[in-house]
Formats: sequence, structure tokens, C-alpha cells
Amino acid sequence: MYFKRLEDLRVDHDLTQKQIADHLGIQREVYRRYEKGTQTIPIDYLIKLADLYKTSVDYIIGRTIRKL
Repeated sequence: MYFKRLEDLRVDHDLTQKQIADHLGIQREVYRRYEKGTQTIPIDYLIKLADLYKTSVDYIIGRTIRKL
């Protein structure tokens, strides 16, 4: 699935794909695939990203328009 907000949140926080990949403990290329929607992102990574960005998983996946 493609979640546009993954890239938007990263850019809004002035972070690189490498920094996010390091935070998740994965390779940058794997994270890039999550951002582009060519690989499904595991729920535990979505939770870590929601915590990092201080938002909800629902916001990241587009189920709500509120950031928090």
C-alpha cells in the first residue's frame, strides 16, 4: 500500500530516508520501498513512526485528517 503521508511527515520533519531507516533499524532501500508503496510496511514500524512524529497510525495511513 502507498501511504503518501510517510514521505510528507519525513520531509516536514527535515529527516532523510537514511535517518528514518536507521531509527527503524533497517536499510534505506527497504524504507524507500515503504514510502513508494512497493513493499508493505509492518505495523510495528508504523507504530514507531507514529511515535516519532507524535501522530497516530490512523493519520499516517490516511484514515483520519487530524495529526493530533
